[in-house]
Amino acid sequence: MKVVFKIRFKSCPKTKNKKMKTMKIYKLVILNFMVISFLVSCKQEKKDTKTQNQISKKIEIEKRWSQEKANQWGKNLPWLRGANFNPSTSINQLEFWQEETFDSETIERELGWAEDIGLNAMRVYLHHVAWEVDKSGFKNRIKTYLSIANKHNISTIFVFFDDCWNSKYLPGKQPDPKPGVHNSGWIQDPGDLLFTTDNLLPVLKEYITDILVTFKNDKRIILWDLYNEPGNSGRQNKSLPLLKNVFKWARSVNPDQPLTVGVWNTELEELNKFQLANSDIITYHNYNDEKDHEKAIDSLKMYNRPMVCTEYMARRNNSLFSNIMPLLKQNNIGAINWGLVAGKSNTKYAWDEPISDGSDPELWFHEILRRDGTPYKQEEVNLIKELTKEQ
Repeated sequence: MKVVFKIRFKSCPKTKNKKMKTMKIYKLVILNFMVISFLVSCKQEKKDTKTQNQISKKIEIEKRWSQEKANQWGKNLPWLRGANFNPSTSINQLEFWQEETFDSETIERELGWAEDIGLNAMRVYLHHVAWEVDKSGFKNRIKTYLSIANKHNISTIFVFFDDCWNSKYLPGKQPDPKPGVHNSGWIQDPGDLLFTTDNLLPVLKEYITDILVTFKNDKRIILWDLYNEPGNSGRQNKSLPLLKNVFKWARSVNPDQPLTVGVWNTELEELNKFQLANSDIITYHNYNDEKDHEKAIDSLKMYNRPMVCTEYMARRNNSLFSNIMPLLKQNNIGAINWGLVAGKSNTKYAWDEPISDGSDPELWFHEILRRDGTPYKQEEVNLIKELTKEQ
């Protein structure tokens, strides 16, 4: 830092000596002022630089992946195709993950069937209560699941929170399925507890942080889906604070895997805007026919990031393997349909068309395989194998 002072004095012969002394004093004062100012300025500059570095570091931690990094992630992976996976013996996430009902034998068998038909990825829901009751055991069961999936060449997308279906739940024995009712036992996370329980947020933060820290470098996990369908069940923007928090918590861990939350309802504009602005890769849900699905793809291409459709295939809605899966492959978009094996979740029944006697629906809504591993429709499995045989 260079400081220049220009000082001018008018001379008077009678007071020349006095003024000379005064001038020396002034010069001394000014010199001291300059030195002090310089030192203070340097100290402040260092402080400002340190503050700016801290701010930059903070922004960097919270910032989503660049387009280049996201697209490189996509290039390093094969074409993703798979299903939302819940073992046929589990009615919901708690029955899946609690120690008493964790069914590694069924997981082994059903992921083997998935590998046989050409699938290479599963989207799997977790639940904070299973973690809260038994933190160490829960993480060990995740490790067991990942080992089984990896054995069958299947990567995993884990889902944390969810706004769908039943808002109340308890640990322990889960309810039996209601005959003919779609997802009669599926549970939200955190559901009503978020609005009725004091101090839940610190628990949820610890849960997210613990799981991410434990598995942040695990290559068997390809993606963290932080929140399934925020705003569903009539919550709309009430879900926005938790959505913002879960991104913040996850960014603070900074896992190797990308973070995402899929858009699913075009009317939820504020939620959609935040999700698309903060997701490393673009994910979405679409249960409509190929024309509507193609419009959705076109609207999301503008973000120039890898895309994964994390829910599709509802036969009643004409969202089929035959018209959607080839479209997704053509556009190099990951294809994760809902449901692998028909079971206790009852998602072979349509959302809003229960069959009270529990008889088989004439047209299955979701699912690929029956409980014994045979296809619901052989032609669908043939198509999946054909589309995946060269991948």
